[in-house]
Amino acid sequence: MNTEINTVVAVVGPGAIGTTVAAALQEVGRTPLLCGRTPRDHLTLQDGDRFITVPGPVQTNPAQITRKADLVFLAVKSTQIDAAAEWLKSLIGPETVVCVLQNGVEQLDRLATYSLPGQIVPAVVWFPAQAQSDGSVRLRGEALLSVPDTPASRVVAAALQGTWCSVDLAANFSSLAWRKLMENAVAGLMALTHRRSGMFGRADIARLTLAYLQECLAVARAEGAELGDEVPQEILDKFRAAPADMSTSILTDREAGRPLEWDIRNGVIARRGRVHSIPTPISDILVPLLAAASDGPG
Repeated sequence: MNTEINTVVAVVGPGAIGTTVAAALQEVGRTPLLCGRTPRDHLTLQDGDRFITVPGPVQTNPAQITRKADLVFLAVKSTQIDAAAEWLKSLIGPETVVCVLQNGVEQLDRLATYSLPGQIVPAVVWFPAQAQSDGSVRLRGEALLSVPDTPASRVVAAALQGTWCSVDLAANFSSLAWRKLMENAVAGLMALTHRRSGMFGRADIARLTLAYLQECLAVARAEGAELGDEVPQEILDKFRAAPADMSTSILTDREAGRPLEWDIRNGVIARRGRVHSIPTPISDILVPLLAAASDGPG
């Protein structure tokens, strides 16, 4: 991708992750087209003591899009892809690169059902960003994306070159994606307890977390991920080292009464475990609880 004035970069879903990427682009003069369901004049990102404003407006009508984008950052959650489908149809052409900023290891499979003409690049999002009550977003870590080392991924890297959002072209992308999935799976415990990262300071929660991570690790390795024995403890240590008030997107959705990404974050462990005849006793308890918390009834 070039950075000429006629290059079109779009962000579909200007929530916490989308706002972060949009702000990184804005600061180097690559203001993206903002596409979402809620009309707003601008976006605001808080990064430490800095406040970055991304000018809008946020477009809310896909029918008003007049040309295809060169690069689309798809930042809606997996539960919102259907709602974003019209945006994808309007923005994506045969030469468009679509960077999918979603959780899980099934982005390509899920988007394949939409028969999109562009080139799909799955990404691992490593940074925590939280929506605030005033509509702004707070970035709570170094911004980093990992993408597979492919020609299409280099379009993503070029777009973010020179920004504070780093892009890692990863030869071992599948292993990184499974490691991040393990982190996402553990965050499901926060949604069930309605507690933030401080909960992992409890010894009983730490034991449960490690046991769950061992279960996840066995499935990840069966799927081809190259992850060492130390990974479960490293992930637990990461949660325990986080600020006690650190939240996560699945907890934020639970608190707001929105549908949860329980299937792509937790259900996948049990599903892939069955494929490989790997017992997943903890998943077999957690997944129905998360599904009921998300979808009811009751």
